[in-house]
Amino acid sequence: MKFGDYFKELRLRSKMTLRHFCEKNQFDPGNISKLERNILPAPSAEEKLNNYARALGIKAGDDEYLTFFDLARASRLIGTDIHNITDAELLNMLPVLFRTLDNKEITAEKLERIINIIKDEVKK
Repeated sequence: MKFGDYFKELRLRSKMTLRHFCEKNQFDPGNISKLERNILPAPSAEEKLNNYARALGIKAGDDEYLTFFDLARASRLIGTDIHNITDAELLNMLPVLFRTLDNKEITAEKLERIINIIKDEVKK
């Protein structure tokens, strides 16, 4: 699942229209619309993401919170080109990859090895 799709799913679960959600939480409807359509990547500011999470009714530390932040990270790292990926299984694995790499000491040598492994697999 993509960040924007997840964001929209959570907003719809609260039974709020885009306009009502934005008015209630003082968000720009144009930006939220672009987020939900995966045109914009998730913001990098932790405070902004936390504001979105609170507005969507996500509690810090629960599974939805972790998924929300994992998908946000993936959307920033991959950019909006993520919407071109059609393999659902691959999309679901990306947040796990980024969570695994997060806060780990990745040296240039280790990163190069990872890239070479990926390149080798893509060639097959």
